[in-house]
Amino acid sequence: MSITGRVSAPPDSAPVLSSRRRMLVLGICCMSLFIVGLDNTIVNIALPAIRHDLNASVSGLQWIIDAYTVVLASLLMLAGSTGDRFGRRRTFQTGLVLFTLGSLMCSLAPGLGWLIAARALQAVGGSMLNPVAMSIITNTFTEPRERARAIGVWGSVVGVSMALGPLVGGSLVESAGWQAIFWINIPVGLAAFVLCALFVPESRAPRARRMDPVGQLLVIVVLTTVTYAFIEAPAAGWGSPRTLACFAVAALALACLVPYELRRAEPLIDLRFFRSVPFAGATVIAVCALAALGGFLFLNTLYLQDVLGLSALHAGLYTLPMAGLTVVCAPLAGRIVGSAGPRVPLVVAGTGLTLSGLVLTGLSADMPLWRLMVAYVLFGLGFGMVNAPITNTAVSGMPRARAGVAAAVASTSRQIGQVLGVAVIGSLVTSAVSGPFVTGFPVASRIGWWIVAGTGLVILLLGILTTTGWARDSAARTAARLAPTAEGTAYTS
Repeated sequence: MSITGRVSAPPDSAPVLSSRRRMLVLGICCMSLFIVGLDNTIVNIALPAIRHDLNASVSGLQWIIDAYTVVLASLLMLAGSTGDRFGRRRTFQTGLVLFTLGSLMCSLAPGLGWLIAARALQAVGGSMLNPVAMSIITNTFTEPRERARAIGVWGSVVGVSMALGPLVGGSLVESAGWQAIFWINIPVGLAAFVLCALFVPESRAPRARRMDPVGQLLVIVVLTTVTYAFIEAPAAGWGSPRTLACFAVAALALACLVPYELRRAEPLIDLRFFRSVPFAGATVIAVCALAALGGFLFLNTLYLQDVLGLSALHAGLYTLPMAGLTVVCAPLAGRIVGSAGPRVPLVVAGTGLTLSGLVLTGLSADMPLWRLMVAYVLFGLGFGMVNAPITNTAVSGMPRARAGVAAAVASTSRQIGQVLGVAVIGSLVTSAVSGPFVTGFPVASRIGWWIVAGTGLVILLLGILTTTGWARDSAARTAARLAPTAEGTAYTS
């Protein structure tokens, strides 16, 4: 089906694809999200094997995770505006090529430095996928209820892919080595590239936002210096000049970023979005949820493989209750959001994550298996319920031309959360370890589990606050302010 002509009009004048074509577009977008989400977590289960083969330190392992997430978080907003300017399908396909190439390079990396660099290349490609795909979905599904369901499916894929990472990764590491965790991305990336060329119509904003190189640079400086400070602090010292200088540079960059963005007519980050209580709440919830997941997976991998001595496959199997509950709950959450709104999934999510963290605050080398499984079930329930309401809340009520930008903010928040989860929780726990790692880690990890419980409590409280009538009114007022400056979407064949 060929779609031609430019549309700069209200949402109801947008070209309508057939139902089958819309489902294909959704499926292609979900394929890209699946490999990006899977890659976020599949690497965790391979960390002990990578450490053994490449002689990496704990901080080196943190960089393997955070080199990817820092670059991804830094470039998501830029990728969204690039898609608006140069074409969403073109940007999406470029991202698929870079992500697939980066995955191949990761599998061939001869040393730690090469692996970290290849992970950064992966992230450059990954940054072009999620926000652009969300914009494609938003402009493909024009009926509000159908769009909410499509976004619910999209959000559920986030949870499913991230939950399956440890299980799939454990199987691959055990059978073919840690390099295999990157091979899985290659056929999926190539298939998505071909299907995108065949079925996804090109689209772009009639008037793309201007680039914001200063804002982009400041975002990179903030994320990089904060991450570096936290990861390297255990070795350099929390009060060392290097650590304090990194925190000072991050604070200065942030202090410059906010007023600079407020003065720009077309900022990289439109801070007016945050006048919407649901949007601001969804952003904080995304940070908390992914910080909990990042910390959970990092600590859990070290506990299962280094403390309990399990193989990668057995460690992955241990997380099966978490993965199973997430797989079941993620699409269920999407359906609930589409029919009844986000409050119930967010309350369940916050409760599950809080209780899971509390159970694990008593972690020890001889913790009963049933207690560990209870914690995993609660975490899977909580994380499975949280992603669909985040995505839906971020884009609901926004003008369609702003949906890609709003989705990019939500995606950026997720990545920032994972960066902080690995960097902050990992470093605090590493600093607290005393004596041999096997005996000292379980006790030291308790500070991390308290942080996980705290993030769950924040999600619970915000889930209630952001779904009140007062919050919905703030979203409506924000959308009204944004609508006069929002543009329609241009489609070409």
